[in-house]
Amino acid sequence: MGVSSFFLYRFGVTILAMQDAIEDSLDILDTRYTSISKILERPLFMDSPEIRKVQNDIHTARDAILQIANTLTQNGEFEEEEEDEA
Repeated sequence: MGVSSFFLYRFGVTILAMQDAIEDSLDILDTRYTSISKILERPLFMDSPEIRKVQNDIHTARDAILQIANTLTQNGEFEEEEEDEA
């Protein structure tokens, strides 16, 4: 009984620590997403292929940030919806 309680406690602490880390990461991703979106709204003053490529790379990175954030929050939202229905 004592051994299983110990491991359950450690497992719970690990889950809570991981949840905090994910929430912190999502806050960082949200900040970066907003910053990148503001940059992409600015017009380009040079039409060189290199600058267009960098802009496309930034756009792709912004979309990847959004996809990662959506993936990380998708399970949490599903669980919250189930709790609301019950």
